[in-house]
Amino acid sequence: MSLHPFVHTILEWYPRHKRDLPWRNTKDPYIIWLSEIILQQTRVAQGLPYFLKFVENYPNVESLANAPSEDVMRLWQGLGYYSRARNLHECAKMVFNQYGGVFPDNYKDLLKLKGIGSYTAAAIASFAFEEAVAVVDGNVFRVLSRYFGVATDIASPAGKKEFEKLANELIPHDFAGTFNQAIMEFGALQCVPKSPDCTICPLREGCFAHNKKIVAELPLKIKKLKIKERYFKYTYITCGDYIVVKKRGEGDIWQGLFDFPMTEVSEKSKLIDLLPDFVESLKKIETLNVENSSYTYKHILTHQRIFANFVKFVIDPSEIDRLAEWTRLFEFQIVERERFEDLGKPRLILKYLNDEK
Repeated sequence: MSLHPFVHTILEWYPRHKRDLPWRNTKDPYIIWLSEIILQQTRVAQGLPYFLKFVENYPNVESLANAPSEDVMRLWQGLGYYSRARNLHECAKMVFNQYGGVFPDNYKDLLKLKGIGSYTAAAIASFAFEEAVAVVDGNVFRVLSRYFGVATDIASPAGKKEFEKLANELIPHDFAGTFNQAIMEFGALQCVPKSPDCTICPLREGCFAHNKKIVAELPLKIKKLKIKERYFKYTYITCGDYIVVKKRGEGDIWQGLFDFPMTEVSEKSKLIDLLPDFVESLKKIETLNVENSSYTYKHILTHQRIFANFVKFVIDPSEIDRLAEWTRLFEFQIVERERFEDLGKPRLILKYLNDEK
């Protein structure tokens, strides 16, 4: 069976231009899975240090499955999209406890694992086990859309099905893993989202978008994200070597991470002067001293834009028992500063603490 010219060109391009990345030098499904989860919605340059840290601390699925959740969240700290870290840990437990520490060797069974969708299942199945199932990510959408002139909205269910069908028709059964790696790398390095250099592109002669001069218009993505603005008023309370913290619960951003006692207000204008209700009872501690109110921080997430203001309260160490009694009333926690360093925290909190130094 002869290869489509597109496939042949991609496979020729790949060995000459691919980056030397550690997860490409193995067939170990654990390493491949770990890299794919970390690199979802994350650039390689940002994700690589995290990947190396995880492999160093958890070299196999058993060590990750048995790790304390707080340690896993702390290693993930700063990478964002924290549900990925929780799913990563749950998936490791699932593989270790239900599958004897061995990842399923096919696409269909990989889909049964926590946090593994069609993209990640296809990546593991093809890279580790050479199953001929196409990986379709943002890079693949872009390359296929431009070369073949597919103008279906990539954010629509119909678009996803159309691109998956095309990619699976193209994938060579003898080089499934290599082709998936190649087309993804081609999109990451050559057929980039903005201003690709088409003059050096080996696909330019057959490329629909290049020939029609509509490269900038493809792929088509109609769906727009709705951005919600939220306003957080934080209280940073210290008492000698202790800090008052709050573990974030389920059903909201940063689940399982630690931040400070906070109240959410309805308007940005209320951030400066308003203090949370729980501060009123805190004022009964005689040595309470308000040191400063921060400027308003802006923290951008995929679907949310967070505006946060911090007020620092300093309490004399002699009042630690009274402070502990107060925290129990509101289900806060007191932790030693050194212990707080080891807890997973949102990037917004890290930024504030860095500015405090």
